[in-house]
Amino acid sequence: MKIVLGIETSCDETAASVVREDGTILSNLVLSQLEEHAAFGGVVPEIAARAHLEHLDTLIKAAIHDADIQFSDLSAVAATSGPGLIGGVMVGMVAGKAIAAAHNLPFIGVNHLEGHVLTARLAEKVTFPYLVLLVSGGHTQILIAEDVGKYKRLGTTLDDALGECFDKSAKLMGLGYPGGPNLEKIAAKCTDSKTARERFALPLPMHGRAGCDFSFSGLKTAVRNAIEALPAGDLQEKDIAALACAFQHSVGDILKDRCQNAMNSFQQYYPQNDTQTNALPAFVVCGGVAANQHIRTILKDLTRKAEMDFMAPPLTLCSDNAAMIAWTGLERLNKGLTDPLDIAARPRWPLDPTAEKKLGAGVKA
Repeated sequence: MKIVLGIETSCDETAASVVREDGTILSNLVLSQLEEHAAFGGVVPEIAARAHLEHLDTLIKAAIHDADIQFSDLSAVAATSGPGLIGGVMVGMVAGKAIAAAHNLPFIGVNHLEGHVLTARLAEKVTFPYLVLLVSGGHTQILIAEDVGKYKRLGTTLDDALGECFDKSAKLMGLGYPGGPNLEKIAAKCTDSKTARERFALPLPMHGRAGCDFSFSGLKTAVRNAIEALPAGDLQEKDIAALACAFQHSVGDILKDRCQNAMNSFQQYYPQNDTQTNALPAFVVCGGVAANQHIRTILKDLTRKAEMDFMAPPLTLCSDNAAMIAWTGLERLNKGLTDPLDIAARPRWPLDPTAEKKLGAGVKA
């Protein structure tokens, strides 16, 4: 049975994992850099790259040890080769190439976004085609996963990614890094969501429009304006809890509206009797923001009404990890999709290169 080592260094998580072809995760180690970046309120690329360089070798050895295998037992090595912070991507990619060359193994340069999308097949054995909402710190897209390496983009953000909007809004609220999880925690302290939403009437960009594109910069600006309108002095927890609650509900409404359009499009592309099985077609939410429980609840209800099967990875597989990279390596290896050792790192790498270029941030999607 094939076994692949996966390496992930695209942002601020240094990760190594060993995954077996049957979906068994033999090891999955993630070293967080939260302390290194907390003082800056966000990820500093140079600091991230140096941390990867310092810790990756030890982490890879530990992943092999925890999996109770030798390098000679591997069938291939997979490493994130983009998109992401290019310095960090190169650290992991070069390490993966070196291991592959030293042990005469195939190398697979993995698209980090494909890693997130295919996590559904690692965790739940989801069959193609399926609909995907990819929500992370750097990307917000809706895609149809048609096969390994074959994706149809239905929508993308025109400015900020949702994870970025969460983090920057949290920073405006005076919450620590990472902002998204801290915003979710304080929002849970609000006991009256209806009153919170009436008090902080935040906008719903793109809501009600045709298509599946997103825009979050206006929502972030509205959060800033709401905070500046609060009484002078230190921010009060009850005010921030109400604002965070209103923010999460606005995000939920936006996602619900955009995903409803996407579900309608998916069902036109793939009537239920055209899918590979008689099971309901899957709607997959992946990426770091998929860990947010309010968002999961909103989208579960929408998916049920659309007669689709909701799926989100376990929390440990939502944020950046190397198990998803190893699994994607296995999927691509089984299709014969390996890469030469001169494959270049890519700071931008769209899953659907044929998709229409959009304004603003949409050009990189």
